[in-house]
Amino acid sequence: MLNFAEVFMKRLIIISSMCLVACAQKTQSHPPVGGFLSEKDLNTSKNRAKNLNDTERIQIQDWIANQDEPFFPMSLNYWVNLSDLQNHPKRPDNSLISYEYNLYDFDGVKLYDAPNKNINVQFGKFKELKAVEDALRYLPEQKEATLLVPSVLGFGTYGDNDRIPNDMPLIIKIKVL
Repeated sequence: MLNFAEVFMKRLIIISSMCLVACAQKTQSHPPVGGFLSEKDLNTSKNRAKNLNDTERIQIQDWIANQDEPFFPMSLNYWVNLSDLQNHPKRPDNSLISYEYNLYDFDGVKLYDAPNKNINVQFGKFKELKAVEDALRYLPEQKEATLLVPSVLGFGTYGDNDRIPNDMPLIIKIKVL
């Protein structure tokens, strides 16, 4: 015959095991950087990005509606204040360009004191935001432009680990030097 302590311990072990199994089923695993996601996780991520992009596009269009200056959509999913930007000759890969830009949030707050300046950067080997590279391909020398960039073309879901948080759309004021 089992004594009270043995019965109590067996029940405690059984209940603890059941709790551990239940907790393990609710825990979402995250793969390491460079790891693989399941098809369900990939679809969830795609849907989140699509919904965020749709929301930001509406917010940017509302912001544009309240401005004195017109902005024009570009095929890469950003807006620019120059109506004829894509009418200029496109710079080819391997050509060099010097430029600078400042980053702002949509409240007009400048995010960094000094501009991001790059001298003699080669197209095709840019380590730059896609919207910046795209606009620079068409922007004439000594010309300036303002870009309105959704977060997916900015610093995305991670931010820049400094002053730009995740999922932040940006205003980029760019100039070819």
